[in-house]
Amino acid sequence: MSAFKLPLSGNVSQLISPWTSLFSAFGSQVGLININLGQSTAPEVEQEILEDVGSYGRQLGRIGDALTVLMKHFHPEQPLDPEEEKALRALRVMLDQIADIKVRHDRSAVRP
Repeated sequence: MSAFKLPLSGNVSQLISPWTSLFSAFGSQVGLININLGQSTAPEVEQEILEDVGSYGRQLGRIGDALTVLMKHFHPEQPLDPEEEKALRALRVMLDQIADIKVRHDRSAVRP
């Protein structure tokens, strides 16, 4: 069987990697979960914390729960200025939204 060539096409060879074509929609991500640790000065420490302590979500969740408890018992000696009040209100709204999502997924949630 002879090879069919269009005018001016010449011989073309191209290596097509199934991995490249399959994951090209996801950029350079190959796994289901890739975490970019950024410009960490101690990536091995971050990796060990993620493996032995908890994911970023778990760490942030516990910090959010602790902040909720502290805000419930917070009685400032002096009135907060408007920017400080705004920051606390925004945090309460965010923590309440997170609690809503946790409840929808049958997880325990500390309410602000």
